[in-house]
Amino acid sequence: MKFIPDAIQGPTITGYGPGWIKVNGEKYQSSIVLSSQGICQPWDCAGFEELAESHFEALAAFESELVLFGSGSSIRFPHPQWLTPLYTRRIGLETMDTQAACRTYNFLSGEGRRVVAALIV
Repeated sequence: MKFIPDAIQGPTITGYGPGWIKVNGEKYQSSIVLSSQGICQPWDCAGFEELAESHFEALAAFESELVLFGSGSSIRFPHPQWLTPLYTRRIGLETMDTQAACRTYNFLSGEGRRVVAALIV
């Protein structure tokens, strides 16, 4: 039996470590947003302490079915009020450390899901 890997349409996380993430082989050392619909861009959030509702409003604009929030090296949950823009559009949110969010993004993107990963490096 021959195995053929799924063709992933959007950007793929190809590596990660403390303080960096590689997307399609390009190394990023600051927070980024990825979309399985083909978007990879900087996220104007240098750390968890800088988060505000406006960051989640920007994520809601992607109109995905799920947002994976990578909160850094440990799991930290955003203030529930900040998530209103996502919930009003019926967009789910999963919070995890950034490395777990990287793995989960690749898995869900490979399944063809409309997913966004907001990753604090």
